[in-house]
Amino acid sequence: MQPSVYQKTIETLAEAGIESPRLEARLLIADVSGVNVDDMPITPIIDDNMLENLNRNVARRIEGMPLDKILKHREFYKSDFEVSEDVLSPRPDTEILVEAALKIIKENNLKNVLDLGTGSGCILLSLLAEIKDMQGVGVDVSEKALQVAQKNTKKMRLSKRVTLIEKSWFDDGFLGSFQEPFDLIVSNPPYIETSEIEKLDISVRKYDPIVALDGGEDGLKHYRQIAEMASFLLKDEGYILLEVGYNQAEKVKKIFSDKGFIHTGTVRDLAQIDRVVIFKR
Repeated sequence: MQPSVYQKTIETLAEAGIESPRLEARLLIADVSGVNVDDMPITPIIDDNMLENLNRNVARRIEGMPLDKILKHREFYKSDFEVSEDVLSPRPDTEILVEAALKIIKENNLKNVLDLGTGSGCILLSLLAEIKDMQGVGVDVSEKALQVAQKNTKKMRLSKRVTLIEKSWFDDGFLGSFQEPFDLIVSNPPYIETSEIEKLDISVRKYDPIVALDGGEDGLKHYRQIAEMASFLLKDEGYILLEVGYNQAEKVKKIFSDKGFIHTGTVRDLAQIDRVVIFKR
């Protein structure tokens, strides 16, 4: 690798406070070079056009743009997903929802799943990749988000088992979008209080879509709406798994309990924060 380019990139990232400047330098250089970072030669050829792209991407990183949004892909669970500024970047915490859902699917032989707010499709597609005979529907209000989900669906060769629908669950007639109820509903809905969004890290508030973050005045408006619809969307004995924000689990439990759902479990993340709540109809 050209020492001057590599070293300069490391130093620039380090001076900006990037936690892993050496790793990110390699990833950024591999990206503009068009090679896998693991296959990058010691001295890759970096022409003027590549260098221009590298400098632009380094500047974006320093401005707070997440690395995955620059590279346009991110690892999640067992797959590599395409991402963009039109979708929420998949978080490790959300893998907890996938793992909990897979356990329930296998224990109860569930056959179809509805993903509300599918975004990149990371939850839905991770489930279908593991359960070979399962069908899934992903719903999102954003056409651009669904374009990303469609690309990931094709990449993972799951097109025959996935239906994507552009719709808001606040729309009149939303329930009419589905021919039959589901065995399972999963969702990582927007749950940030509106007043808190401007306080989020720039990597989130500027580069993740606001529509995927804003949960209304108290952060719970989407849970209330999902609870209103869930009994119509879910089969008897069906399950619903929801990711929740900090200090929201008990509030979400009450919302769904008041609608007649049985709380069957709560799963904590690595920080021991209640992250996923599970209900049964």
